[in-house]
Amino acid sequence: MHIATVNPATGETVKTYHPMDEEEIGHRIQLAEATFRTYRTTTFEERARLMHRAADILDEDRDTIGRVITTEMGKPVKQARAEAAKCAKAMHWYADHAADLLADEEPDAADVKDSGASRVLVRYRPLGPVLAVMPWNFPLWQVVRFAAPALMAGNVGLLKHASNVPQTALYLEDLFHRAGFTEGCFQTLLIGSAAVDEILRDERVKAATLTGSEPAGRAVASTAGEMVKKTVLELGGSDPYVVMPSADLDRAAEVAVTARVQNTGQSCIAAKRFIVHTDVYDAFAERFTEGMRALKVGDPMDEETDVGPLSSERGRADLEELVDDAVRAGATVLCGGERPDGPGWFYPPTVLAGIGREMRIHREEAFGPVATLYRAADLDEAVLIANDTSFGLSSNVWTREEAEVERFVRDLEAGSVYVNGMTASHPAFPFGGVKRSGYGRELSGHGIREFCNITTVWQGA
Repeated sequence: MHIATVNPATGETVKTYHPMDEEEIGHRIQLAEATFRTYRTTTFEERARLMHRAADILDEDRDTIGRVITTEMGKPVKQARAEAAKCAKAMHWYADHAADLLADEEPDAADVKDSGASRVLVRYRPLGPVLAVMPWNFPLWQVVRFAAPALMAGNVGLLKHASNVPQTALYLEDLFHRAGFTEGCFQTLLIGSAAVDEILRDERVKAATLTGSEPAGRAVASTAGEMVKKTVLELGGSDPYVVMPSADLDRAAEVAVTARVQNTGQSCIAAKRFIVHTDVYDAFAERFTEGMRALKVGDPMDEETDVGPLSSERGRADLEELVDDAVRAGATVLCGGERPDGPGWFYPPTVLAGIGREMRIHREEAFGPVATLYRAADLDEAVLIANDTSFGLSSNVWTREEAEVERFVRDLEAGSVYVNGMTASHPAFPFGGVKRSGYGRELSGHGIREFCNITTVWQGA
């Protein structure tokens, strides 16, 4: 098993790590279980104090950890710093709101009386050690959006991070320890994917959350189902970006570029399929292609870089295969489409038009800076194209017609509908998908309650 930092801008192996053996893994699970027995009894005030401190430390570290992230997975450094700042914001948010989100609830008095009780309340209690299997593309954010609510709820975390971001993974464990959390509250397991199944089968591990690929999600869900353990899955996405005639075309095209190439296009909630009404298709395509062509591709440590390298050589090869397959089947390349010479795993911002259902890129997620353009005759066809995918994470709609907004909100098969703006996650709003994009929700009150024992407390007269 290869656990290493390999700089995607150069292909250079920077640092390697030995995977933890079974004895070390067992020790860490035991520590998590023992820590949970005490940590679960701490007050929200104490947890909030620790979480605020962790957020402050992360804010202080954002330049340093930003460079680590960029070295490990290639994100432009300005975006890496922004990711760290976003994580700190979410940690502060959960520290401030967890007590209210998990406060005891009292049912309607008439229902309490009807049940024969003198009092009934609903209480949210933590489950225990939760295994988090996390990806490399947002190596801080994906973890923090689990860890902040889980720790504030009184759970403890075991992190199995992607094997190409080990320094970020170890930083996260150290961050919570420096903030004052007990050592066993949050631990990083330097392990390969093969070790996940046995850990999930351990009775001391009570639940799991995974953000990643469909195959990884199926594997975790299968084992968790066999063991009857709660899971939350956030898998792939192929989000539609629908543009109707009433839209502000200049703004829609400008935002479309950012929506496609954020994180070098390696985002589950990046807009990937651009579905444009025929009346404005040509005008939008021209503006959008021009914007994609103007992006600066290069050294991710350069503050002016818009698009860095893909995270891995395999990732770039997979993206190339999707583009080449589409071109062979008749797609038109409006910009990009050819691998540049030189070191690193770079791929240019690319726009493909004339996409057909027989093309792999119509069915599969393009994880990189490649956009596909579709022409829709009317709203009905736009909805059909948008829903013609096995994914259902988020969606974007650009229109000034309220009737069209209501129709899209009603009919789009996605966990979110963003109107006249770009999909983005915020700690106060639930995040997750439908269909093969997974199940369960992260963030907001919905997210913090996912790993709670929702307990009915009934007291007789």
